[in-house]
Amino acid sequence: MIASLPFALLVFVGTTITFMIGRRLGVRAAEADPKGFTKGNSTINGAVYSLIGLLIAFTFSGAATRFDGRRELMGREANAIGTAYLRLDLFPDATREGVKKKLRDYLDARIEMFATASDRPAALVAFARAQRLQAEIWADAVAATRAPGGPPAIALLPPLNEMIDITTTQRVAWETHPPKVVYAMLGAIAVIAALLGGHAMGGAKTPHVMHTLVYGIVLASTTFVILDLEYPRLGLIRVDSADQVLVDLRASMPP
Repeated sequence: MIASLPFALLVFVGTTITFMIGRRLGVRAAEADPKGFTKGNSTINGAVYSLIGLLIAFTFSGAATRFDGRRELMGREANAIGTAYLRLDLFPDATREGVKKKLRDYLDARIEMFATASDRPAALVAFARAQRLQAEIWADAVAATRAPGGPPAIALLPPLNEMIDITTTQRVAWETHPPKVVYAMLGAIAVIAALLGGHAMGGAKTPHVMHTLVYGIVLASTTFVILDLEYPRLGLIRVDSADQVLVDLRASMPP
């Protein structure tokens, strides 16, 4: 996990400082060669700025896509649990309510797990409880289909299997992120681009304070949004609203 705010502040400070360093180097170069200190630099500057634009586009697009995918998975999980709950009506009268209660407890554990995602130990406890209930529900369903006069397996087990499978898909989705070296490269190239930008402005008589601050703010805010999209349960941009489908589903079930 990469904290979005500290990373954005690091980018802002790093680009601002290197912009000023670059300008000082540019001033010295301009004093030594007033007419030629910037000649030939446009190719290198253009390549670096193109690369940082490509990295921003790549990371932002990927983060936004994964953000939408995680919201969609919440709806798919709600549908899977809702269908499984309805199929529990196929259980014999003697065991139906007990199994339904386990599934309601399972849904409560899943909701708690998502609600406490920022507190990893608490989330892991809820996850373990959900896994235990999941195994118990599956064992009860298999036993029911094998009992004389029990419900047909083809009608009962596939919805429960889908409910179980979606939890693995959810976990993979929440743990899928670009390698951290990608963000390290993004920050490093932003700093290098600031150095080159400051150097190119070395011929000016006065410092370009506004350009320095604008560059730092734009890069810092962009990286902040990218990381917030990438970790949507830890920052300002959140996917918590998607959890409402599970809450609504739980409210539709008897207590």
